[in-house]
Amino acid sequence: MSKLLIERLAIIGVGLIGGSLARALRRAGAVGHITGIGRGRKNLERALELGVVDSWTQDIAAGVKDADMVLIAVPMGMYDGVFGTMADHLKNGCIVTDAGSTKQHAIDVAGRHLVNPALFVPAHPIAGTEQSGVEASFAELYTGRTCILTPNDSTDPEALDLVERVWQTAGSHVVQMDATTHDDLLAGVSHLPHVAAFALVNAVRGQQTGAYDPFAFAAGGFRDFTRIASSNPQMWRDIALCNRDALLKKIDALLTELTGLRDAVDRRDAEALLDEFSAAKEARDRWLREHGGSV
Repeated sequence: MSKLLIERLAIIGVGLIGGSLARALRRAGAVGHITGIGRGRKNLERALELGVVDSWTQDIAAGVKDADMVLIAVPMGMYDGVFGTMADHLKNGCIVTDAGSTKQHAIDVAGRHLVNPALFVPAHPIAGTEQSGVEASFAELYTGRTCILTPNDSTDPEALDLVERVWQTAGSHVVQMDATTHDDLLAGVSHLPHVAAFALVNAVRGQQTGAYDPFAFAAGGFRDFTRIASSNPQMWRDIALCNRDALLKKIDALLTELTGLRDAVDRRDAEALLDEFSAAKEARDRWLREHGGSV
């Protein structure tokens, strides 16, 4: 029996996320023809050379016109332009999905532009690296990872089922929740850590002196904590702004924790510091035991 799920797939944004899904579906024999769409000609040409796509174009309208499914894998700040450009060129019945990190924003944009927003199935694969571009993509990126779908009451059931099977075929464990819950959860466990990593690197960068470069003395702890500060700045700028309200609450929570730690250090309160550090260690160790340190 054929495993083919999609005859013609168009991917807008053939980078780590879009390229890895293309590779995974092609490996599974689940897709017929993949059209890559993007702004960077060099990246698109490389995607064709690597066999990630079968054809490519920089013209969104031309790229989506024959597609049975379109995957949007671009920074959140580009959603309005992408959805607005493609909306009138989708064939009847074309399913649209995405891989963005803020789901309410994606739903709002789809509702503004698509003729049939019921065929939009918002998705967020919880996977990635700090690398970008099609060269960074690999078929195993989603294996064993969680992909969150955030349908609403108007989402077409058949479209939802197909998008769920697509991500399962790529190796993901698929869960569903509402967009507001998703955005609040991810603001804490994904968006806040990136903001904190950027802030820490900049805090150290601002302390450089003429005599010594502090980065020259950084070791494993600094490297591990700040790895995600090498992520795409444009993408994370867009995520921060699109999930503004939820992220602000998480930043405030972190500031409260840091203020408490600062006060304990200032007071030389060893017991308070030990309590806080021990509670954090216990929580992280429990996460590792129960979830293996990933979703």
